[in-house]
Amino acid sequence: MTRENEGLLGPYNAYYLYMVPEKFCVVPVNDFSKILIIDRLSGAIKVEHSYSERDLPNPQCRRLIYGILGLVNLLAGAYILFITERKKIGTVSGQDIYQIVQTEMFPCCPTKEKIMTNHQASLNQQYISMIKKILSTPYFYYSYTYDLTYNMQRLYNVQHDFLLKPLHERADERFIWNRNLLDQFYTLESPDVGAFCVPVIHGFISINKCIINGKTFLWTLISRRSCKRAGTRLFTRGVDSDGNVANFVETEQIIEFEGYQSSFVQIRGSIPLFWQQYPNLKLKPSPKIIQENNNMEAVNKHFKSQEPYYGYQVILNLIDQCGDEGDIEKAYRNSIRLLNSERVQYEAFDFHKECRKMRWDRLQILIDRVAQTQDAFSTFLLLQKSKLLSSQEGVFRTNCIDCLDRTNVVQSMLAKRSLGIILKKLGIWEVGEIDNTFEYLFKQVWADNADIISIQYSGTGALKTDFTRTGKRTKAGMLNDLYNSLARYYKNNFQDGFRQDALDLFLGNYKVSSFEKSDSESPLVVQRGWKFFMFPSLLVISMAMFFCNVIIPPEYTTKSLLSILFWGSMIFITFTVTLRDGPLFVDKPRLYNKAIVDSHYQKNVV
Repeated sequence: MTRENEGLLGPYNAYYLYMVPEKFCVVPVNDFSKILIIDRLSGAIKVEHSYSERDLPNPQCRRLIYGILGLVNLLAGAYILFITERKKIGTVSGQDIYQIVQTEMFPCCPTKEKIMTNHQASLNQQYISMIKKILSTPYFYYSYTYDLTYNMQRLYNVQHDFLLKPLHERADERFIWNRNLLDQFYTLESPDVGAFCVPVIHGFISINKCIINGKTFLWTLISRRSCKRAGTRLFTRGVDSDGNVANFVETEQIIEFEGYQSSFVQIRGSIPLFWQQYPNLKLKPSPKIIQENNNMEAVNKHFKSQEPYYGYQVILNLIDQCGDEGDIEKAYRNSIRLLNSERVQYEAFDFHKECRKMRWDRLQILIDRVAQTQDAFSTFLLLQKSKLLSSQEGVFRTNCIDCLDRTNVVQSMLAKRSLGIILKKLGIWEVGEIDNTFEYLFKQVWADNADIISIQYSGTGALKTDFTRTGKRTKAGMLNDLYNSLARYYKNNFQDGFRQDALDLFLGNYKVSSFEKSDSESPLVVQRGWKFFMFPSLLVISMAMFFCNVIIPPEYTTKSLLSILFWGSMIFITFTVTLRDGPLFVDKPRLYNKAIVDSHYQKNVV
């Protein structure tokens, strides 16, 4: 048993689920001495030890599962979620790491679903769809014996007593995506409950066995997405009052070779000011700083909260220094100046200006500028899991406006530089360029990381991944960026309200009230005004009539030309009015963020 999994019970990695009308019974495979019982009527949870196999329900009602994700309360009562299919993706520090492939949720009390009205059942189904929407977003990962919420350096530095705690109790809450679902399990006094609970992270993991110069090593990339201030691209920006920022991701690059373990950590996160960029049907809504909020207090809270985890922080701000993004950059720069912290350094690099006309080679200017700092930070390096050779003393905090496309390009370049240094130090790579086969793998993995993090935040794959994959900007890559940009536009305007609600429900920011089905109207019910139906209909009819008048007549007469002019004018008028009243047609959040979003639109939209 390694130091990382000393306190874990079992460890178990598969369970039998017995489902009978009055209870769920979860039993570790090959160990019937311990059983978790969930009463389907009262919701009571307990662990018992006096069971034997003959005390269990009929084996015909059992099925194989791989862990409990937790419980969520909806209109029809509590639902329990199980992991029903998994895929082993490799090992970290000798411990198995799994990706969730399939989950299932079951009502604790099925009779409640049967006595609901059709309207109530429809609302309940919407909530179920939200939970399933999040669980279908790639990817969720877990381990029975390794704490994926901690990077290697933090795991090494924790006290021995801390490691004796069950995994779900000691995991970093910033990265436990089912923390809310496990609430009822946290309240149980039995230490054995940890053998059944599976804390999961959301993000990206790639574990690869590599060979360079005949030397075999494991290269792993782990991106942990924070569940604090989680949300969608345009509805969740900036910082909250607790200092949590949107799209915060910790990315760790690990090398394991002949007893050596190396770790290099980077972070990304939205600019820690109070600012918004809500969708309004425009291609690129203007970001706006919320002046009435105390931005300095938020900046201070954010960086102070990060210091215990990462030490010295170097901000790499890649946003435009003029135009719409320019105001945000100036405010951020000024906030860091007023913060006046020796532990926080600000580096601005106008990515679009510096790399215009496809001069992406100019990114090396930034890498060279921070090279000395990166060398001073060093990396975490451990021998035989006990002898500390070096620690990482600081972290690069990279951001662009979304913390996606530009951010990933720069992070991959910093990771490549760190990788070259550590491979030389371990004697894997001596001189010259990195092995071509490995370099290809490196680029593909970092591009995959970019795509997955982007899908989780924006709904589409990342932009600019052609540079990450090939080392140069290509026309095919630009066409792919155009497709992804259009897809982002559609999803951000017409689907992200539902997705934001799904995140808030899954993470516990919004709790479903039992009164929603009786005493008060559900927030899911939205009353649409006449404009919502009239203007899009007129626009579609006008476009149809315009093209009919252009295509159908064998020859144009004065009457047909006037008809074309009329319907063309109707297209212009209805399109202009629709764009002016854009927020009316945007899919907005209806649950936790409803009041905030509605207030913004009332203040800022004419």
